Amino acid sequence: MAKKPGRASANLDASQPKKASSLTLIDVAKVAGVSPITVSRALHRPDIVSKQAREKVFEAVRQTGYVSNMMAGGLASNKSRLVAIFLPTIANSIFADTVQALMDRLTEAGYQTLLGLTGYSAEQEEKLLEAVLGRRPDGIVLTGTLHTESSRLRLAQSGIPVVEAWDLSEQPLDMLVGFSHEGVGEATARHLLAKGYRRFSVVSISDPRGLRRCNSLIAELRRQGIEQVPMTVMTPPATLEVGREGLRQLFEQGATPDVVVCSSDTIAQGVLAEAASRGVKVPAELAVMGFGDLSSAAHVYPALSTVHVDGKRIGDQVARALLERFQHPAGSADPVRVDTGFTLIDRQST
Repeated sequence: MAKKPGRASANLDASQPKKASSLTLIDVAKVAGVSPITVSRALHRPDIVSKQAREKVFEAVRQTGYVSNMMAGGLASNKSRLVAIFLPTIANSIFADTVQALMDRLTEAGYQTLLGLTGYSAEQEEKLLEAVLGRRPDGIVLTGTLHTESSRLRLAQSGIPVVEAWDLSEQPLDMLVGFSHEGVGEATARHLLAKGYRRFSVVSISDPRGLRRCNSLIAELRRQGIEQVPMTVMTPPATLEVGREGLRQLFEQGATPDVVVCSSDTIAQGVLAEAASRGVKVPAELAVMGFGDLSSAAHVYPALSTVHVDGKRIGDQVARALLERFQHPAGSADPVRVDTGFTLIDRQST
């Protein structure tokens, strides 16, 4: 006589394990002891589920080997749960705080991130956009405001929320979180002039934002009556060797600066190293100013004067702008324009 089917057990039959691809939310819910809708929310919207429920679901996922079908969820909700982040480089850590804060907030809200490297090239950014737009990300984060006309057109037509970070602009694509690079240059010039420096030189890589800072510094110096400002522009990425070579080139050109302003802390640390190798005393014979306030800047010798930018705040504000837009699509809301500012940091190198 055939047995009648029994009630569903709260645990999966371990003697007949299912393949991860055949498991369902219902299977995970049985193991976790919660409802299927709670499992779905914990996997896709963890921010609206209690910590206790999340832990139960994640433990059940680990036990069962369940793989969430993100494509199916995306088709059902017309959302990919993906945010694309474009960075110029990961060769140095200047963007690390921004990216970490941004990814932490997005992950907490149930979003995955995809990183693309532009190499400081608007053309490379355009190629990356062509590849990424086909995946229909829910949002895109761009570093800076310099883009090709094709990129601007495609982003406008896509309707995807965009945040331009680490910059300000009079004509943003959509949302904007950053600071004025021209303002950094002008403030740096006035600060160093007030300290009595008069013979300026500049070492920069050909990063559009770095060049804007340096050109703004030079323009402010000229307004203050200093016409000659030797400048060397190096090929990215910023490295210690590039900084050393930049100072070597300045000396070979016959420059005799009493202060060298650098487009990044990494370049500035290379300048410090080259000065030390030549027996040039810092700051008695040559002052050095960086940008970015990397974690190492306060610990090199001598400690590096620099410009502090709150990268974590930028990342938090970018994430907030995106998440609010996801919840409340553009319409009556005021446009997002956040100026995170900057701070001049005086240390031993000046």
